[in-house]
Amino acid sequence: MHFCFIIEAQYRKETMPMAVARQLVEWGHDVDLLEPESTTICLSDLNRGNYDAYVLKTVSDGPGLSILEAAEAAGIPTINHSRSIRLVRDKAVATSYASSHGLPIPLTYFVTHPGLLKQIPWGDYPLVVKPNNGSSCRDIFLLASPADLATLQLVETQARFFLAQQYVENNGFDSKLYVAGTEVFAVAKRSPLHPEVRVDKRLIPITLELRNLALLVGKLFGLDIYGLDVVETGDGPMVVDINDFPSFGQVPHAVALVSSEIVQIASRSLSRLNGLTSETSSDVINEVAVPLSYMLRE
Repeated sequence: MHFCFIIEAQYRKETMPMAVARQLVEWGHDVDLLEPESTTICLSDLNRGNYDAYVLKTVSDGPGLSILEAAEAAGIPTINHSRSIRLVRDKAVATSYASSHGLPIPLTYFVTHPGLLKQIPWGDYPLVVKPNNGSSCRDIFLLASPADLATLQLVETQARFFLAQQYVENNGFDSKLYVAGTEVFAVAKRSPLHPEVRVDKRLIPITLELRNLALLVGKLFGLDIYGLDVVETGDGPMVVDINDFPSFGQVPHAVALVSSEIVQIASRSLSRLNGLTSETSSDVINEVAVPLSYMLRE
């Protein structure tokens, strides 16, 4: 199969997705890298290309998503679906969508500039303020009361808008859930709101409740390879963030796992485009995909 990875320069040295691209090449697939900042893309020729699927790993507000959407509009499979990526990268939309579908999400306000935070009722404090287009736990602030607004320093030039979420008492650390297909892993990590709590980033047992929550998020948002940040509260787990194509840090055999899922997704998409039956589709997938059990033996 022939894949095109849309990657921004800052990810060229990251395990995700470069190690995945190398793994696919080792399995006999072809992989091209497309860097939006240094490449001119002829949109008129997208549907004439030989790519079986496009894979996106870019920053939330970069140009890569537009290229992915253009490829999907031309009928080329994408991983994940461009609509799903767009849905989770706009945190306001993701929050509204998740809440309206019954996912456990904190009470959340949307503000276009920090000055509007003073309009939020005192009774809804403490608040967690973060950029609407944020990623990697950057620029997240905890406001214990409205008095903290006087010392809040947000860089408006780096974020178009902001979210203010009601802080919910929790166990002091985040659980990062990584999902590839139906495989779900949980990793404990330090919370940006509780730097004083020492947490060794490590794999932790995945409970049935967390697994079901993670898979439900994927089903609702249409994601195949994704992650979500969860905090454990007195009322159960609560989702505080969702993202596409995360790092899969601490996940065993992560490169093989994600690589295999990419091949499986692309194979199913091509089968649907070619009008194959479910039985024939399974045969095609078995021919091009390396079994995960085989990879784990290597």
